[in-house]
Amino acid sequence: MPGSVEAIQHVDLDLELVPADQPGHSRRPDLVVVHRSAVERVHAERGLLRASEALLVVEIVAPGSQRTDSVAKRGEYADAGIPHHWIVDITEPVSLVACHLAGDIGYQDDGAVTGTFTATEPLPVRIDLIALL
Repeated sequence: MPGSVEAIQHVDLDLELVPADQPGHSRRPDLVVVHRSAVERVHAERGLLRASEALLVVEIVAPGSQRTDSVAKRGEYADAGIPHHWIVDITEPVSLVACHLAGDIGYQDDGAVTGTFTATEPLPVRIDLIALL
């Protein structure tokens, strides 16, 4: 992972879907990738990470959370403007759906990948999905 970004597990993320003077709406993705400057801001302000700071959110589908992770959160993350959202399903065969914002239509994806997942955006990565078991 490039030195200018950081991956953080299980941290609250303000989706910024309401005006700042109203109670916020947050989610706790399994993994969030942000620039280090966002982490520094959170430490200084004692606030939450913001959706506008997220480069990528990753959800690992748990038994019973398929619809929430694949539909509800997908829609919320797209509405929040998070550029990349990956959904990892650890039921065999392990798969990953890489979603990216596609203008007004929300997220677009090329379908589930099994075996090895390779990406260049939002960061260069190669993941052996079988090794996740």
